[in-house]
Amino acid sequence: MSAKSKVSRRDLMKGGLAAAGLPVVSSLLGSTTAAVAKPAPDNATFAAIPGLKGGQDIFGAYDADPTWPQPISALPGNEHWTWGSGEGIFAENPDRVFILQRGELPNITRPKTIDLPQEGPSIHFPIGRLPWRDATASSPPGRLNGPNHGTENVDWRWQHCIVGVNAKGEIKETWPEWDSMLRRPHAIYISPYDREKHIYLVDDYRQAIFKFTHDLKKLVMTYGTPNVPGTDATHFYRPTYLAWLPDGTMFVADGYVNTRVVKFDKNGKYLMAWGKKGTPPNETRPGYFNGVHGVAVDVPSGRVFVNDRYNHRVQVFDVNGKFLNQWRVGDPPSDVHCLHLAAADRHLWLFDRGTNKMIKYDLEGNFVYAWGTFGAFPGGFWGVHGMDVDQQGNLYVAEVDNGRAQKLTPRKGANPAMLIGPDVKPDWL
Repeated sequence: MSAKSKVSRRDLMKGGLAAAGLPVVSSLLGSTTAAVAKPAPDNATFAAIPGLKGGQDIFGAYDADPTWPQPISALPGNEHWTWGSGEGIFAENPDRVFILQRGELPNITRPKTIDLPQEGPSIHFPIGRLPWRDATASSPPGRLNGPNHGTENVDWRWQHCIVGVNAKGEIKETWPEWDSMLRRPHAIYISPYDREKHIYLVDDYRQAIFKFTHDLKKLVMTYGTPNVPGTDATHFYRPTYLAWLPDGTMFVADGYVNTRVVKFDKNGKYLMAWGKKGTPPNETRPGYFNGVHGVAVDVPSGRVFVNDRYNHRVQVFDVNGKFLNQWRVGDPPSDVHCLHLAAADRHLWLFDRGTNKMIKYDLEGNFVYAWGTFGAFPGGFWGVHGMDVDQQGNLYVAEVDNGRAQKLTPRKGANPAMLIGPDVKPDWL
């Protein structure tokens, strides 16, 4: 075995087993030779539950809660409607979780499989075991400058865009007064550093970010100019996600059309922006973006992580936009939707819509672990577009394609290295 291959083996062992909380044994062969890892013992395992016999970690270190949330059809007068495209989710605490969706879809059962000879021989729909309705294609709105598809109140209806759910999955809060002002709600947050717990809602078709009081009764501030796209201090062009520093500085991923990160101070004053339009899908130049679809901040190191979606990479900057690092998340079908920085163990988790996997990297971009499987059953994924973790370690996801939200709870005895940790501990707890 060459020295090069020995180092590679060592790195594999350290990057994989150590990150999973498993023993790594190495020895120094001298000051001029590479450290070589001994072969992994027969009982070495990457299992989420150490020592697990059988199984295959289909759902990683989690169990899905099939009863959370309750069907939205359970609301009075809502019997004929179900969840629309799941855009965002935020857990203020285990007993108050905000779900953001793009309207509602007809509450119908899975169609019986039929042959489609008009489309060609041996074609039928739906295919057994696979999801049968793509909620993001079925939910409004249509194109930014085009009409909605289908017929309102038949194919969809624009209600219950924001819903509040408790730990049991019961729908305890709705805010119908804001439905009419929303067009394509994309993400929802409370800054961990805001003691007043304002609620931030990003609407990429409105070209704006709306800041509400904690009870979601009053709109107190608007970032951007609603309905007017642009690329300056007072305009966005389809913004997507947010992240904060402890002093209240806010970073905006802007966005589907614009190719920049925008920085505001705690009072909403524009400070700066960085980013140029690249050439997807293989742009490699630092600071060039296509699809700025995620942003996260590692406070101790002052690094800003940006999902450069259509170039299949993560780019890393300091808080003033100076390029520091980048890594590729994989060739197509890779299509990362969102990223989450687990503050306690300082690792970055991404959800890849193309592979339906949660992916864990260290903050230098070294691959650590991945899990997830495609499906509409509890615990399966299709199009996770929002994710959050509460103070008890429960993982929440909102799925654009499956058209739902899910709660996944840590499995008993799970290796902490396999769990997605929460963001920084909020100042308001």
